[in-house]
Amino acid sequence: MESRSSDSTDSDKYQSAAPKKRGAKRLWLTGALLLLSASAAAVGARFVRQGAAQGWMSRSTLEDESPSLNQQAPSVAQGTGIPGLGDEGVVARGNGAGRSPILEAVDGSTEGNFIVTAVQRVGPAVVRIDASRTVRSGVPDILEDPFFRDFFGRQGLEPPSSERVQEGSGSGFIIREDGLILTNAHVVEGADEVAVKLKDGRSFSGEVLGQDPVTDVAVIKIDAETLPVVPIGNSDQLLPGEWAIAIGNPLGLDNTVTVGIISATGRSSLEVGVPDKRVGFIQTDAAINPGNSGGPLLNGRGEVVGMNTAIIGDAQGLGFSIPINQAQRLANQLITKGRVQHPFLGIQMLTLTPEVAEQFRETPNTGFDLTIEQGVLIARVLEASPAEVAGLKSGDVIQKVGGQSIVTAQDVQDRVAESEVGESLAIEVNRAGKVVRLSVKPAEFAPQSRRS
Repeated sequence: MESRSSDSTDSDKYQSAAPKKRGAKRLWLTGALLLLSASAAAVGARFVRQGAAQGWMSRSTLEDESPSLNQQAPSVAQGTGIPGLGDEGVVARGNGAGRSPILEAVDGSTEGNFIVTAVQRVGPAVVRIDASRTVRSGVPDILEDPFFRDFFGRQGLEPPSSERVQEGSGSGFIIREDGLILTNAHVVEGADEVAVKLKDGRSFSGEVLGQDPVTDVAVIKIDAETLPVVPIGNSDQLLPGEWAIAIGNPLGLDNTVTVGIISATGRSSLEVGVPDKRVGFIQTDAAINPGNSGGPLLNGRGEVVGMNTAIIGDAQGLGFSIPINQAQRLANQLITKGRVQHPFLGIQMLTLTPEVAEQFRETPNTGFDLTIEQGVLIARVLEASPAEVAGLKSGDVIQKVGGQSIVTAQDVQDRVAESEVGESLAIEVNRAGKVVRLSVKPAEFAPQSRRS
């Protein structure tokens, strides 16, 4: 809330001074009233401008200080009120045509507010997930050593084993009306019990059908029918600058809505700071907090384009979501097989740029010669890996995978992730200026091996 100055004005001096003539007093009163009116108008305009600059506008400000705005509120046609979202979203012609949908919502109407429309469409299918697990702490290993037991005796060396219950909460969303729910693997990791609460107040016991720690995707099943489901969008078509709406239960505050934009797409797990994951993340500045994990990220049409999963500590406006296209593909495997197979080649790679190429050229004894400056450079090939068996070498610059041109290391990871374990995958590389085509059979990725 903005504070306002209560400093006295020069009018205090005028009121304490007795005028010599009645006509002069009337003249002063007229001037003071005009001065006060002008001052009030200036203060109100400054407040509205500051509020608008911050991206919001107080309804009380509009009603109390600028009543004319409310009196001339324009009419809006049914729909979103946002150009580009269909014919139903066109603002009605007449007074106020073309005004912001945010201003329309200030007037108390939800017509034209695409955020309200999206939330009303998806909100009933967003759930809260409470998971609990029992943690047991026994006798420390050192107290099991016979030397200590013989030397000190058993008395006093056997603290009773204890149990405690760890509880956590997250979010999820219903993807099938018979009770299939998508969420993060870390929300239900190691859980003994999973409880699912719907927005309408109903609660269900949930069964974890499968979870994949490599991508942080999990699927839960509850015993219910004809449930509301979320509409699914296409995360491959996302562009930076699009609207982003997050729904979830941050810090136990159920059904919380935050809004921002898509800040970037294709963020690698290394960039996000979770190198053990195999995901190309969506970055958004829509506020994401603990408890938002597993909740949906929507576009302006109210379609799910991502699943909120990560934040960076000590940062603001940096939230990350798993693209829904990838999450859906993984969920299908979890539903049908209970697990996910992750193909891998066994290479360490980095995106090649002119700057990176120059650094390699200036570094002696690299063992290879770079002749191009675009593609994905293989920095290392792991021993006995599918890549080594196929003949890939350090210094090769990947140009195509599966017949598709690639530009970044994330592109390579995405193409490999879409392949099948044991099936041939065509790879084209530039080796010291020559084009070399190879066929690689990806093996199954083992998280504990920390392979790339």
